Amino acid sequence: MGNLPLEGLKVVDIAVLFASPTISQNMGDFGAEVIKVEHPKLGDSLRSLGAAKNGIPLWWKITNRNKKCVTLDLSKPEGQEIFKQLIADADVLTENFRPGTLEKWGIGWDVLHAINPRLVFVRVSGFGQTGPYKDKPGFGTLAEAMSGFAFITGQPDGPPTLPGTGLADAVAGQLGTWSVMFALYERDHKSGVGQYIDLSVLEPLFTILGDQTIAYDQLGLVQQRTGNRVPSIGAPRNIYRTKDGRWLALSANSPAIATRVFAAIGQPELINDPRFKDNRARIAHIDEVDAIVGGWIGTQTAEAALKKFDEYECACAPVYSIADIEADPHFQARETITTVQDPDLGPIRMQNVIPKLSRTPGKIRWPGPTRMGAHNEEIYGGKLGIARERIAELKEKGII
Repeated sequence: MGNLPLEGLKVVDIAVLFASPTISQNMGDFGAEVIKVEHPKLGDSLRSLGAAKNGIPLWWKITNRNKKCVTLDLSKPEGQEIFKQLIADADVLTENFRPGTLEKWGIGWDVLHAINPRLVFVRVSGFGQTGPYKDKPGFGTLAEAMSGFAFITGQPDGPPTLPGTGLADAVAGQLGTWSVMFALYERDHKSGVGQYIDLSVLEPLFTILGDQTIAYDQLGLVQQRTGNRVPSIGAPRNIYRTKDGRWLALSANSPAIATRVFAAIGQPELINDPRFKDNRARIAHIDEVDAIVGGWIGTQTAEAALKKFDEYECACAPVYSIADIEADPHFQARETITTVQDPDLGPIRMQNVIPKLSRTPGKIRWPGPTRMGAHNEEIYGGKLGIARERIAELKEKGII
């Protein structure tokens, strides 16, 4: 594989959909051996979600890239015995069953820790392993609602707004990845012993929503929906429409940037106007600021406005669709999107490995395998030493 930083780590992924599988995706991108376990009949629900081409799920190709896919029924005793063999030398296990499910099957933390004391076990659930909501079904949509995200998203006179993608799951997956690395570091450099991580989908999104908690605690403030404005940060900060129907995002929350913006639109004297002299003044007169800045942008094409703002070193950028992103030279130069060869679809485009490490960068070695159990023979026969006849028998019984 080359010099990938997580080579030698073994990750077993028994989760479905987004949050928990994102953890194993990230680790696989940087060289860990990831064994993706699916139910032999049901599979991962992600196989049936999102766009598909010729019946081949496309989102699956991204989230389960760099993974070796096997099938196994964890609810059956024979499946549990095989699972224990998989776990015996694993470094990380990721799961997202409802709390108590693995314990019911006899493969909870106490059992697995006894088999493999070095195991780091990531338990992802909607609301966590404890608390009054722990047994509720948990999906990212509920987290986006209950975290406070939807409440502050949308127009002031409109309803709370959910994101157009699985944001809560994605945020939980990223936070879950570095929590695993914390636990591995502690194991390898301090205690020598693994631990379990209780990761809810609700809490990570809540933690990134700024100063709401302390502002409510100290001032009784409840942040409201403000559209594309963030008055607590500064003004002008909004999305503005150009003469040719494009949209530009502009942010000027410091005196220096505001000065540049006013100069760029041909009204440098505004920075000395008492209404606009500093950030608090501009926030107090935010409608007037937006009318002036938005009014000027509305007389310009997107190209002309961006050129002028670039000339004055203002923080302004176009609002992109995925088609715009694919065509943008900066994304191209940084290879933020890359081409991967897929045995079913040929060359396919997907997000590249992020972030970029200078000496040991990650790598997409293969996309998510379309066939369920694509690596059964390699893992069960080659790794666990199960005879071919036994593998056939287990398949016939629906265990794998």
